[in-house]
Amino acid sequence: MAMSENYRNAIANHGGSLIKYIGLVNASGVEISGGGYARKAVTWTAASGGTIRPNADLVFDVPAGATVAGWRGFSAATTGTNYGGEDLTAETFAGAGQYKLLAANTGILHNNA
Repeated sequence: MAMSENYRNAIANHGGSLIKYIGLVNASGVEISGGGYARKAVTWTAASGGTIRPNADLVFDVPAGATVAGWRGFSAATTGTNYGGEDLTAETFAGAGQYKLLAANTGILHNNA
């Protein structure tokens, strides 16, 4: 039996309370470090269609030479549990810069699969 939309939204909202920070990773899935980089605190929109999204864009400082290739959700500002995330189109920074993770394009989908 497929689960109801109310169930998927409830699970999505609960899952969002576990992920308190978002961090950026390189193509190997290793979190970026150095140059003022830090995970960003995140709050989530209420689930819609079993999907939660950050309630605002997140801007990260990225050190020179780093490649941003994905984001991951974490339970803490440092260490903590890595709950996974999504791959992004890789962007390499020749010099230090900023990466904006767009809330509208970032989400966690809870479905029947």
